[in-house]
Amino acid sequence: MSPSTPAAVNRVPRHVAIVMDGNGRWARARLLPRLFGHHRGVEAARRAIRYCSKAGVECLTLFAFSSENWKRPEEEVSGLMSLFMTVLERETAGLLKHQVRMRFIGDRSGFSNTLQQKIAEVEAETCSGNGMVLQIAANYGGRWDIMQAVRTLIQAVQAQELESSGITESMLEKYLSTAGVPEPDLFIRTGGEQRISNFLLWQLAYSELYFSDCLWPEFDEKAIQQAFDAYASRQRRFGMTGDQVRRSAPHA
Repeated sequence: MSPSTPAAVNRVPRHVAIVMDGNGRWARARLLPRLFGHHRGVEAARRAIRYCSKAGVECLTLFAFSSENWKRPEEEVSGLMSLFMTVLERETAGLLKHQVRMRFIGDRSGFSNTLQQKIAEVEAETCSGNGMVLQIAANYGGRWDIMQAVRTLIQAVQAQELESSGITESMLEKYLSTAGVPEPDLFIRTGGEQRISNFLLWQLAYSELYFSDCLWPEFDEKAIQQAFDAYASRQRRFGMTGDQVRRSAPHA
């Protein structure tokens, strides 16, 4: 979707996207296996989901597993897949209780048939939720997302369903995995790194970026609110000048 009209930033962003970085380093600092850090990361994710839902966030997107993460040690990848399945089995009831609708974005073909089936089941079970949309980016890459949308458009042109000259940005956005939700207002990355890491490359074009040194397992409600406060203090211009934004803002 196109960015919102420039105006004073609301204190609570409509869409928050998070790269949950630092699980392995958190565990290593405590002489624990990396997978233990991922288990603690699930607890942090649960806190973030609960806090964002209560705060009125419309959509929360969590980067759970990137298309590059397959390069990690086989033991860690296997453990992550097992953890992924366990989380889906245990968390669905809580999502239903709070009317959270879960969506998965990414290339599911890389997962086992059992995991793909479980993903589809959870999406179907929560599809009627009228609360926050929770998007889990799994085997996801921003370049993959753009490419799969482009391929779909090419197929439509080849089938003479549309003219190539008529392709627009908004048309391509309809084929991105995030179609139907607003673009992220706030991007958060924990763990001290300051990279987007191939996450929502198209969608983050006008997002406010917030980087925290806090490792993900320690990123609690207070830390989330600090990110929201930083977001609320900024002026979103979308190419306009500060004076134009101030003039377009509704008067109290």
